[in-house]
Amino acid sequence: MNDYTVLAKGIALAGCAIGAGLALIAGIGPGIGEGNCAARACEAVGRQPEAKSDITSTMILGIALSETTGIYGFVTGLLLIFFAPGQFMNFLG
Repeated sequence: MNDYTVLAKGIALAGCAIGAGLALIAGIGPGIGEGNCAARACEAVGRQPEAKSDITSTMILGIALSETTGIYGFVTGLLLIFFAPGQFMNFLG
């Protein structure tokens, strides 16, 4: 094994680690968005209590849709941590 192969493996592992870290940061956005959604829903119910069921159902749908982005980032991070390094090492020899 020559020095270039070792360097290539190190770069591949570093890329996987950096990519996984960036992918897992994706969980911050949905958390902020869901908090804002819940706050606005509480304000709306406070202004119009008779529309509570409509506001609640719309809020739950919005939170579920925004949560999927966090889940995609989490799954991508897990793949980059556990699956991708092995594939890169098999490819590089």
